[in-house]
Amino acid sequence: MALDLIKPTAGMTPQEIEFEISRGARFVVYQWAVSVLIMSFKRNSPVVYVKAGENAAMKSLPWTLLSFFVGWWGIPWGFIYTPQVIYKNLNGGADVTSYVLAAVRQTNASPAQQFAR
Repeated sequence: MALDLIKPTAGMTPQEIEFEISRGARFVVYQWAVSVLIMSFKRNSPVVYVKAGENAAMKSLPWTLLSFFVGWWGIPWGFIYTPQVIYKNLNGGADVTSYVLAAVRQTNASPAQQFAR
């Protein structure tokens, strides 16, 4: 299952994941920016599981710090991408819980239900 790639959820059943989401857990994607002179890249992190009550901005620190130190150096996009990435990450990243939940429900569906979609 693709959800096994999200390390804290490995081994959890779809019902356990849905229960955690109902308690306030969510799945987030952060961004990072890296620049080298005339080339700048803005990419997404892997999906990160944020438990209920955890600070999503704190979980963004590896990508935020990477961007802060090596995102600025590309002209002109480094100066554009880096503030965008830092702002988005410090505000909790992009919530992709609905997409993960849809994948969980599709994985949990019987083959007949999947064929009917």
